[in-house]
Amino acid sequence: MSHRVISLNNFSDLLGVSRATVEAWVRKGKHIVHIDDSGRRFFYLEELVGVPEIDAMLNTNWEQETIVSPSAVYNSVELFAGAGGLALGMEKAGFNHVLLNEFDKFACQTLRANRPNWNVVEGDIHNIDFSPYEGKVHFLSGGFPCQAFSYAGKRLGFEETRGTLFFEMARAIKEIQPLVFMAENVRGLLEHDNGRTLATIRNVIAELGYTLVEPRVLRAIQYNVPQKRERLILIAIRNDISSHVSFEWPDVCCDVRTLRDAFFKGALYDKDVPSSDGQQYPQSKKRVMELVPEGGDWRDLPEDVAKDYMKGSYNLGGGKTGMARRLSMDEPSLTLTCAPAQKQTERCHPVETRPLSVREYARIQTFPDEWTFCGNLSAQYKQIGNAVPVNLSWAIGRSLIRLFNQIESMGLIRPAEYLPSRPKTVLHGIFEGMVCEGTIKYENQSDVN
Repeated sequence: MSHRVISLNNFSDLLGVSRATVEAWVRKGKHIVHIDDSGRRFFYLEELVGVPEIDAMLNTNWEQETIVSPSAVYNSVELFAGAGGLALGMEKAGFNHVLLNEFDKFACQTLRANRPNWNVVEGDIHNIDFSPYEGKVHFLSGGFPCQAFSYAGKRLGFEETRGTLFFEMARAIKEIQPLVFMAENVRGLLEHDNGRTLATIRNVIAELGYTLVEPRVLRAIQYNVPQKRERLILIAIRNDISSHVSFEWPDVCCDVRTLRDAFFKGALYDKDVPSSDGQQYPQSKKRVMELVPEGGDWRDLPEDVAKDYMKGSYNLGGGKTGMARRLSMDEPSLTLTCAPAQKQTERCHPVETRPLSVREYARIQTFPDEWTFCGNLSAQYKQIGNAVPVNLSWAIGRSLIRLFNQIESMGLIRPAEYLPSRPKTVLHGIFEGMVCEGTIKYENQSDVN
């Protein structure tokens, strides 16, 4: 009989606890550890029954959910679209994108290069009139930046968010009136500004006439993504529909994917990762990183080398485990950042002494190999690092399609109607019909470690 196994590190990541906690459980006899011929320690999944995250893997409907398909045409609008990670997953689930808005010119080039048929509106969301789409769009999504609100008034509602990009997303919802919308953000939004930011968002959603499904933090490693990324997902259903349907979150994948799955032919890809451009270390840094073992960090360096490399950070508190960090081939990647060689959030290749390449970055985010990225090397890393993992988006999208199929069965989905080819845009009150270009960072990367 073959057993399914999970390493101690991957078990700790799955549960969101430290490796030290898992080791303490082992010492107390809570879980039985096995050792293979090479000395690697692991658990049998079947011996971890009773752990909710493991039970979810052992009793998942993941495979059945992958064949969910739409029973009608469900038009969607995506805001803050970036390089298309969220949009691609939603398209794969079955949504029909009729508008994607993004400010960054390189990200817009990426979207157009890969999907010439998508209506990519490049420019500032403040200048877009979404009202022509009212009644013609079923679903709206986007990852708005996490910004503090004013709290000048007492309602803590729509007006208190004015001047933020969440306000613009709320305005789009108000003008379009989709049946359902989804917002995604970093986990830190839960505690942002002592919880007042999320409380205000809840109030605005109610003010807009929507019922919020209780928000949930989804760990990408549970959804066929070889990365320890976490995203807060908010899904809201219009009040006239919400009492008649129920949203079910996606089931988890049956396994934890690792960098080995990302870089080599196997469960995720049908061939090894293609070669591509990537940053390189200067020789001085390369000499330091060569001393770090697979899965290691600055703590594995000789003390004098570590002190010289880390400078003032050496004496600061905290684990600083992102510094001089080499990834492990048999574990998921740490959360990707906008650049793979930042000193505080190092992402060194597991066995080669270099930063991850562009295609390796893309595979960790589960982009298909044919999805190309435009702009210079820094722009490409930024686009990929800011993206929602495609497979995570696809999993959420399938659950949303199931929800829309419920709505459609009630006769609440109108047939696809004529849609304007481009929304009306206004730049500084003049130049109607033009679009603007620029760059902006649309994600708070506070969850990089």
